[in-house]
Amino acid sequence: MARRILVTGGAGFIGSNFIRYVLDRHPDWRVVNLDLLTYAGNPANLRDVEGHPGYRFVHGDIGDMGLVRALLAEEAPDAVVHFAAESHVDRSIAGPEVFVRTNVLGTQVLLEAVRQEIARREAVGPAVGPAGSAAARGAGPEGGRPGLLFVQVSTDEVYGSLGPTGLFTEETPLAPNSPYSASKAGADLLVRAYHHTYGLPAIITRCSNNYGPYQYPEKLIPFFITRALADEYLPVYGDGLNVRDWLYVEDHCAALELVLLHGRPGAVYNIGGGNERTNLEITRRILAELGKPESLIRFVPDRPGHDRRYAMDATKIRRELGWEPRHSFEEGLRRTIDWYLTHRDWWEPLLASSPA
Repeated sequence: MARRILVTGGAGFIGSNFIRYVLDRHPDWRVVNLDLLTYAGNPANLRDVEGHPGYRFVHGDIGDMGLVRALLAEEAPDAVVHFAAESHVDRSIAGPEVFVRTNVLGTQVLLEAVRQEIARREAVGPAVGPAGSAAARGAGPEGGRPGLLFVQVSTDEVYGSLGPTGLFTEETPLAPNSPYSASKAGADLLVRAYHHTYGLPAIITRCSNNYGPYQYPEKLIPFFITRALADEYLPVYGDGLNVRDWLYVEDHCAALELVLLHGRPGAVYNIGGGNERTNLEITRRILAELGKPESLIRFVPDRPGHDRRYAMDATKIRRELGWEPRHSFEEGLRRTIDWYLTHRDWWEPLLASSPA
């Protein structure tokens, strides 16, 4: 059945990959992309879908209640998929205010707008929305499922730092250690509160570190790829032994599609690639793939509050929704490097205009 979804932050890295993935697999779906186009939001990320009949771009702020409510009423989506966020840890350390404003307050505005839209649909009844659809009435097309689902796309960083063993599960207490992760944890708790207090149908997903095409080149993998190509040194924090679980972005998109179609409102799903690597391993592999010397590695002072290890237990989403990552880290990294090698016209202008 065709779906109508409002995607926030769809001009960013994961959001743009998700929109492209969805429209490729479901050409009859309607996708509305609300994005403020801050420095990491790039219209070029979706240039290839601009002419798609099911795609609409709206330039705007998730914190603008009037705009969000108008879009929900006009488009009558079945779901809101919320990617929009300030997401770079280093930037959150330098200036946490915008992270709280966007990630916490912006999420609250979206939740409240969705709550009011559900109430409006229930009050108006069958006449609301395209052809008086069941989704527009607030009664879902699949077994009575609510017609306006809120999917909060979050991060493993809300769990804090792991020791040398163990995995984050959906029951792991939240213990964020950076302004970025604290702002995402705050947003997650608001989503949980709106579900439990108001009955708002919502799902929270928490992913491990994503990588792949269209990732803004301040993040570790594209940052090191682009610097290595220019024969510039690669700054590795501390001893380089901080561990992350890496997830190829297309595998993340496949998981989100399943959550959107079959996830349980009220549930939390961890989405992890099962690819634990140290930052130093990543750096060395990038250099090897590009034929560059390890002498480009430079160890620099560690960043404040740097979490030592993240690793995700994705058993729940495997068991309930049948999701499995399709790409090994080695395959995903090669695909990513090849993409950056052949898309200099995308990332070189970003580096030239990047804010300090």
